Amino acid sequence: MIRKLTEADDRSVQALVRQKPAENLFIIGDIEAFGYQQSFQEVWGDFDDHDQLRAVLLRYEDNYIPFSLTPFDAEGFADIINQSKKKSVLSGLESVTNQVIPYLHHKSENPRRLYYAKCATDCQLPPIDLNDVKQLQVDDLDKWATFIKSVPEFEDSKESINTKTKQRDLEQGVGRGYFIEMDDRVVSTASTVAENSHSAMVVAVATDHRYMGQGLATKCLTKLIQDLINEDKELCLFYDNPSAGDIYKKLGFEDIERWTLYR
Repeated sequence: MIRKLTEADDRSVQALVRQKPAENLFIIGDIEAFGYQQSFQEVWGDFDDHDQLRAVLLRYEDNYIPFSLTPFDAEGFADIINQSKKKSVLSGLESVTNQVIPYLHHKSENPRRLYYAKCATDCQLPPIDLNDVKQLQVDDLDKWATFIKSVPEFEDSKESINTKTKQRDLEQGVGRGYFIEMDDRVVSTASTVAENSHSAMVVAVATDHRYMGQGLATKCLTKLIQDLINEDKELCLFYDNPSAGDIYKKLGFEDIERWTLYR
């Protein structure tokens, strides 16, 4: 049986999703931030014959994320998504989304399959000097943004890079950043977004091409991982190039499974 969830269901929801905190980064974070009673956010639950919650479906605006550890009413979740008046996006672990996709009316011509990795330990971090790694503060945002916008790999996301958003993340504790300066400018950085009480997403890992080969990104990542593991948070990240995942795996990241973006 599927029904819309409320605050009264939160204990059951958390008991399910916190079994996989990195995998459920977005579900955990959005519920912590916005709860169950928002016009832009809804949560549904699928209950088994014993009235035990076995699956959840989160809607944030037009984005839908399902999660379950067991078989569930995938057709019922698809019916909810099919009722959306706007073009919806389904995302989530491939093993879960693959159960829903066959029942969707909208058929994506080019679904994306990203590698999804997580880190829950600092045991593989190298013993390196991190004294030149600084934690991003509000006063650093202009030079940080200037650097990020100069990175060719982030060319397609320039429009979404702005200091106001990053400042809000820093002030609300849902994101942080680390960087290294040389020659009076930022030359390497690593950040998080979507931080919650159990996990965080690693993003914007980059080094100025003129300073590559010096292990600067490794330093930024090492400091970031140290701090979050000390706060009992798991880290996760997306990547689409297997060779790009090598630096992360050397620092303790392990592939979870593929993450689907079905537009």
